[in-house]
Formats: sequence, structure tokens, C-alpha cells
Amino acid sequence: MRSKGLISSMLFCEIKTYDTELLAKTPYRTAVYQASKELGGGVAQVQKTASKAQQLISRELVTHIFEDDGTPTGVELSTTRPRQVVVIGSLREFTHNGAVNPEKINSFELYRTSIQDVEIITFDELYQRACFIVEDR
Repeated sequence: MRSKGLISSMLFCEIKTYDTELLAKTPYRTAVYQASKELGGGVAQVQKTASKAQQLISRELVTHIFEDDGTPTGVELSTTRPRQVVVIGSLREFTHNGAVNPEKINSFELYRTSIQDVEIITFDELYQRACFIVEDR
């Protein structure tokens, strides 16, 4: 019997809203802003979900997917590390009267680049990526 398909990559995405805060309202210390509770929670959630999925499918090199009643679907799943993405907020949070607050943007960039295996992207960045893809066609 030939399989219907092989899924060789997975992506888990935690989606918040465009107005979800990226940073806590008040600085932790002078010019130091910590990630908001929602951002930290979103990262933790997507990491946990990906970890559980990886544990589930790592029991076998290739996992066969079955219906709830045990009927084989013909779909096989194989992955090594699921992609993880958190879509949240807007970079506009860091502007005031049209000017960017360098301390806030720096704190956010330091946080998001320090998180291994999770891509943190804002709604406005996602929109710009989509526009670039559409324009390129």
C-alpha cells in the first residue's frame, strides 16, 4: 500500500493580537524593558507545544497517522525540529510622536534575538513580508 503523503516539517504558531503589548509598561531598571507577560507566555506556550509534539513523534523515525477509530490515513509524519513562531503586537508600540524610543526597541530586539528556536514577529513586520512577496510575483 502506497502512502498518501509524507509531512516532513511542522510549524507551531502562537498568535496574539496586533495591540498586545511587547514590553512591560514600566522599565525594569533605567532604560531596561522586560518582555510583556503575554510575549513571555506566548514564547513558553509555543515551546511547550513543540516539545510535546516532538516527544510524541520521536518514538518512531516515521509516525503513521490514524483516524480516531484506528483507520490508517496513509499520512506519515517525520520531523526533527518543529518551527516555532509567535505573532504578536506592533513595532508602533516603540514610537512616540513619530519618533522611535531606542531603549525600548533595543530591549525588544535583545529579547527576541536571545530566544533560541522561536521566531517572534510583529503583525506589521508580517504585513511587510506579505507585501514584499506579493510585489515580487
